Amino acid sequence: MNSHTLTQFSRLLSIMATLRDPENGCEWDRAQRFETIVPHTIEEAYEVADAVERGNLDEICDELGDLLFQVVFQARIAQESGQFDIEDVAKAISDKLEARHPHIFGDAEMPGGMREERWEALKAQERAEKGASSAMEGVAKALPALLRAQKLQKRAARTGFDWPDHDGPSAKLHEEIEELAAATSESERVEEAGDLLFAAVNLVRAYGVSAEDALRAANIKFERRFRAMEDLADGGFPDLSLDQQEELWQQVKRGENS
Repeated sequence: MNSHTLTQFSRLLSIMATLRDPENGCEWDRAQRFETIVPHTIEEAYEVADAVERGNLDEICDELGDLLFQVVFQARIAQESGQFDIEDVAKAISDKLEARHPHIFGDAEMPGGMREERWEALKAQERAEKGASSAMEGVAKALPALLRAQKLQKRAARTGFDWPDHDGPSAKLHEEIEELAAATSESERVEEAGDLLFAAVNLVRAYGVSAEDALRAANIKFERRFRAMEDLADGGFPDLSLDQQEELWQQVKRGENS
């Protein structure tokens, strides 16, 4: 880290302290707490991902700055109450990274096995050292539901609780479709819809596909095709019959495949 970087980071910390100043700071910034900042932190993380998806380096830099500010903000709130500060945050992640790479930062030999398996084994050991009593512990509840479902399933699978092939999750998906169709109340439909989505994630996972990545790609494809239909309809898409809209959909698909 060069002196310019240190200067700019120190500048950021100084700005944060000024914004939180009890007398002369910003009214909005002074009023924030851990829990009120969390939605903004999550939003900024998604905006980083969006900038990366578009490949715009200037936007990536800008959005990473917004995300860094969120980390500094949370650390400042903690510092003011004497809990921890940004140095403690940096130390925690540094200690964790060194502990998870003993073959690089220590004297351990390069471990065998797949990287993901090694990484997950190290994290499981860390959870056990902290007193975790369940394989489910540590899967953040604030994760997007689809991603959390996949993580919960992978945790369960590492204990042996998993289908041995694709047939099991495929049959379970069809079962859940039937149960949703048979639901007779709103609460039943909500429950069965959740079971259906959870089963779909399980089937996708059985094929070695990330459900989050797959659905993100499907969203992009659907939006691209829908916009193309609107362009073909020249502003009159809502006035078309469903059959006419379907014909435009098929036309767009043929255009993509040709």
